Amino acid sequence: MREKVRLQSLADVTLLVVAGGRSRRMGEDKRWLDVGGVPLLEGLLKKAAAAGFAEIFLCVEERSERLQDLASRYGARILVDETAGQGPVAGLSRGLAASSHAWFFAVSADMPFFSFDAARELLPKAKGAARAVVPVAEGRCEPLAALYHKETAHVFSAAMAAGERSLRRAAAALPVLDVPVRAGARFFNVNTPAALRLARGRAANLVRRVPIVSIVAPASGTGKTTFVEKLLPLLTSRGVRVGVVKSDAHGIVLNDGTKDSGRFRAAGASSVAVVAPAGFWLYERTQEKLSLEAAATRMTGVDLVLIETRSHGVFPALSLWRELEEPLLDERVAALFSSCHERQAEGILQLDLEAMEDAAHLVLFLMGREEGFDLRRIAWDGGHSGKGGA
Repeated sequence: MREKVRLQSLADVTLLVVAGGRSRRMGEDKRWLDVGGVPLLEGLLKKAAAAGFAEIFLCVEERSERLQDLASRYGARILVDETAGQGPVAGLSRGLAASSHAWFFAVSADMPFFSFDAARELLPKAKGAARAVVPVAEGRCEPLAALYHKETAHVFSAAMAAGERSLRRAAAALPVLDVPVRAGARFFNVNTPAALRLARGRAANLVRRVPIVSIVAPASGTGKTTFVEKLLPLLTSRGVRVGVVKSDAHGIVLNDGTKDSGRFRAAGASSVAVVAPAGFWLYERTQEKLSLEAAATRMTGVDLVLIETRSHGVFPALSLWRELEEPLLDERVAALFSSCHERQAEGILQLDLEAMEDAAHLVLFLMGREEGFDLRRIAWDGGHSGKGGA
């Protein structure tokens, strides 16, 4: 008999946090990787505890003291998969059979920017013959951010018995209601070292008053200024007010056409401001070089600051490379834009140096915007893509 009463709130729903722990593509247990000062799994459980679910199940392959401590702190109950190595199919099979509630929301533990508002959006759709309500963002199904009815447990059990590890293929046997939703960072998952760099870059900007993205290169002549010049109109056309800070090791000579201001500086003024009808500039003498981040934070009236520098960029940075010296790939770098397609860097997203639309998408992501695009349209093998990122 189908339910006649619609789900009213998350208090009517059990949450299944799928957190097996294998992390094959990451190479280490991603549940404990730090993103924004908190481990991935803890960040999601913290949001889950505040969302008001009827109960929270943490579906894992093996129990540990560390997992038990985390579950206890956030009011979750640990469920161990009946069969190891079956991925999220095993987690859903185990979780759906464990509760008396009719509906469950299943979510992957590796989505650091997920908001449970996405679950609330699906509640009115859980009615009629539908036994699964799955969001579809930019044509891509999100089965690990979806609602499932308890009656579907046998489908996942059968899939697990057949050795089927793909959640999408297992769910194909269900009466599914696909719900188009906006895309954006909420479905971004951290499966690879490349994705981890991007997630950490975005997280760093989410706590800044003004987001910062650096444009760095190992050598002069790489084209940093040209890259910024091409990037600026793409960002401003999307309503982003951009400030630019440029590092210069040769000193500053200002020829502003204002005779008196030069006389003031020559006379020893520490600061000189010139205010005109269309804007102003401020010159300030310092005892030591101001850090690029400090200079960026002084800007007002901007949504984003781009820092152009040879090697001293603020995290997160886009690294440019034209085979002049070795590319900058340290922990500050979120992605590499390269003119060399034959050489591929490991563990970092690598794009063509002329892929400016992809650069704009990445900057929007890194600055914390929730735009209507799916970052995974860029080749997401952890990895690289060809020119244009198609």
